[in-house]
Amino acid sequence: GRIITPLKDRFGSQIRTHYPGTVDLENRIVEQERSHFTLPGIEVTMPAFMQEVVTEISHHARRSPVVSQRSGVSVRMTVANTEVLIANASRRALRTGESVAVPRISDLDAIFPSSMGKIEFETFGEGRDDDALERMIGEAIKSVFLKTVDPTLLEPLLTAFENGLTVTVSDSADAYSYVHQVSAVDSLSEVISGLVTTNSPQESASAIEFVLEGLHQVRKVSRRSRGGNVTRYSI
Repeated sequence: GRIITPLKDRFGSQIRTHYPGTVDLENRIVEQERSHFTLPGIEVTMPAFMQEVVTEISHHARRSPVVSQRSGVSVRMTVANTEVLIANASRRALRTGESVAVPRISDLDAIFPSSMGKIEFETFGEGRDDDALERMIGEAIKSVFLKTVDPTLLEPLLTAFENGLTVTVSDSADAYSYVHQVSAVDSLSEVISGLVTTNSPQESASAIEFVLEGLHQVRKVSRRSRGGNVTRYSI
């Protein structure tokens, strides 16, 4: 937590704040405090694993030696990042003509501006703040992935990669392009079903991205950016 300085300066009093003790508690606070904006004809679904990733980013920042712990990292960052993810997913739905907006891992690029406004880094050198935040995002994804996905179910997917499978993802791609790319990997449906709450292609696409990036974070597949926020996963 932190001391709210203006109260001390103006009134001679102090209020020391504290962070939510668990990811689950912070998620409930975020759901209560975030703006629930809607667009006509578009339904928003936030997968549990994506919300947990966003919250874990804040938790990793609170433990990071490159973040000023004196300034702290409040729940407001988690709230802001959740809102930004939903906004980016909604924008994609408008562009692709889809009726369901579901945040994906590729939408996390959009939280860099909202996070930078909420974190005080103790790094020196151009670009190092971005690098530090990118590492925190990777660590958060890895943490949630290891808690939510059974690695034994991914062996057929890894075999497909070894046999030449490549998967291209983008924050602007429609959901059906994802399903088409991995349709030959039958066992992947079991992994996806354990992550989603609906059968919508949009939620499945989000789960596919999460699994791919999780595999990258545990060094099972490689990831290559192709520009324009397009990423290719392969071995």
